[in-house]
Amino acid sequence: MAVFSTKNYSRAFGTFPLKGDPLAAALNMAIDIGYRAIDTAQMYQNEADTGACLTASGVPREEFCITSKVPPANFDKAKFLLSVEHSIEALQIDYLDVLLLHWPPANGDIKPSLKLLEKAAKIGLTKHIGISNYTAQMMRDATSIVDAPLVTNQVEFHPLLNQDVLLAASKETGIPLSAYCTVARGEVFKHALFTDIGSRHNKSAAQVVLRWTLQNGLSVNTMSTRKENIKANYDIVDFTLTETEMTEINKLTHIGYRIVDKHKVPWAPEWD
Repeated sequence: MAVFSTKNYSRAFGTFPLKGDPLAAALNMAIDIGYRAIDTAQMYQNEADTGACLTASGVPREEFCITSKVPPANFDKAKFLLSVEHSIEALQIDYLDVLLLHWPPANGDIKPSLKLLEKAAKIGLTKHIGISNYTAQMMRDATSIVDAPLVTNQVEFHPLLNQDVLLAASKETGIPLSAYCTVARGEVFKHALFTDIGSRHNKSAAQVVLRWTLQNGLSVNTMSTRKENIKANYDIVDFTLTETEMTEINKLTHIGYRIVDKHKVPWAPEWD
């Protein structure tokens, strides 16, 4: 899975919607536990707070994989690269490890923002580039627009939503997926199956869900402000779900519970 292939980087600590002291407390605990992949975005308005924590942590810069994202509001040619430079400055670093387009543009024309994203890599603002919230067709189109590899398409992914179309597009295009809303904002806990499977492995329901996501080939982004949950979300590489257990969980995807739709995000594309 490209840049996210290592055990450390396959589990990222997501910073949304934290800011200020709550962010500092949670991020410091995450770093102490072992997280080295850190996910932020211009839209989160917490890059400066995140940068201050990373700098104060004493962990060498090269150990971190820092991701940020450019929103459509900054897709204009006059704004894009400047916004990335501001992100880097706020994060107190010299470059980003991964830079994503946070959303496809509302008009559906993905080429201009993708070319600006690629330019950011060419001039050294980021080591890797990627996308988020792209449809399967957009993934296919993107591979013909940019020459640089796209290291991820970050999307809503959890056991209550069928994303087989995106998984197939990932295999076809070579663009790995990474997951947000991994426990469907708590909705998964209404289903006893995860607790039942967890009891077989001495793991929690949440750990089962995250492990299912990893075994589907995705990296995961999780966030918590509680130390026990931050640690539990990290401790998901020491057990494996059986094929039968994976199949049991897969049956729940027909529920079609989508969190991020046009009611929540009016500029969201027409999902697959």
